[in-house]
Amino acid sequence: MNNFQYQNPTKILFGKGQIASLDKELPRDANILLLYGGGSIKRNGIYEQVTATLGDRKVVEFGGIPANPEYAKLMEALKVIRELDITYILAVGGGSVIDGAKFLSAAARYTGDDPWKILTDNISVKEGLPFATVLTLPATGSEMNSGSVITRAETKEKLAMGGPGLFPVFSILDPEVIHSIPQRQLANGITDAFTHVLEQYMTYPTGALLQDRLAESILQTLIEVAPKVLEDPTDYTAASNFMWSCTMALNGLISKGVPTDWAVHAMGHELTALYGIDHARTLAIVAPSHYTYNFEAKREKLAQYGERVWNITEGSTEERARAAIVRTEDFFHQLGIDTKLSDYTDDYEGTGEEVARRFTERGWKGLGEHRSLTPSDAEQIVKMAY
Repeated sequence: MNNFQYQNPTKILFGKGQIASLDKELPRDANILLLYGGGSIKRNGIYEQVTATLGDRKVVEFGGIPANPEYAKLMEALKVIRELDITYILAVGGGSVIDGAKFLSAAARYTGDDPWKILTDNISVKEGLPFATVLTLPATGSEMNSGSVITRAETKEKLAMGGPGLFPVFSILDPEVIHSIPQRQLANGITDAFTHVLEQYMTYPTGALLQDRLAESILQTLIEVAPKVLEDPTDYTAASNFMWSCTMALNGLISKGVPTDWAVHAMGHELTALYGIDHARTLAIVAPSHYTYNFEAKREKLAQYGERVWNITEGSTEERARAAIVRTEDFFHQLGIDTKLSDYTDDYEGTGEEVARRFTERGWKGLGEHRSLTPSDAEQIVKMAY
């Protein structure tokens, strides 16, 4: 196991009725920006719960954050923050709204001339405007980490940012919020969390026995509860395990002491930027091809994953490893997730070359756990996913 440091300051309030905790958790004198997405919280009752709990606090609402948080829209919100002297952000939504809040938290304290440079210059944000979250869609784990991904439509870019100053102060996780989530989004959430774990687990053995088993337990839990969540989102036990698995998948714990990959996300982000495909679905497009292309480097871990998670015990190491890739793709299909780029667009020719060009332009010449995946490799992986 590698050396590591781990600190996660986010307070979690988990369970039924926890939205009422906002009253005691938020400062009484805060000037709050209430940030949310397309308005679903006003249809499912969450908005009423939140606003009732806020009481007589000074609150300014800003809605309309899209599924991939758009830079131009966030700059409108930043203008509100600056003009109205906002002191606290409350993000009510899924990963996109929470990611948007993190950008705003950073940008509000940024002293440079162009906040986009926070992303392009890989600035590690040490201090941001305080913010909290009410999670409405389990998927990204953004409610308990300090990472964020922002889209810029005008340049067709999707870039990541983060830093120790971007952890939520607290996050409220009420599993009952998933009752009204459409099946497509539930499937996306399961796929997103599952792939988050794979990115931190599917590398090579390092003797991190507990980390491996923590990762495997999250994968097993997601596999077990997926059909229950999709069939009946009101099943509180299934919903609770689904929500907590999504949070645990990316709160930083399972990545400590082990190598991590994240090349699947790097390629997937480009497919979202180019075609507007749901983030989780781009991961399902890229992952099987990525593991097949990098089979030799990942063979041992793939075989371990196949045996421990999918109960594949017959055959050689290579046979178990290849079967594990097949089972993973089958799992995505069972969720209703297509796994080829051609399932989403007819205009896919040249995508591999475009991804390679973008990686080269940014200087991303060595991705993956060995920092050896080149733009040319990314091109071939994306082409395999056509």
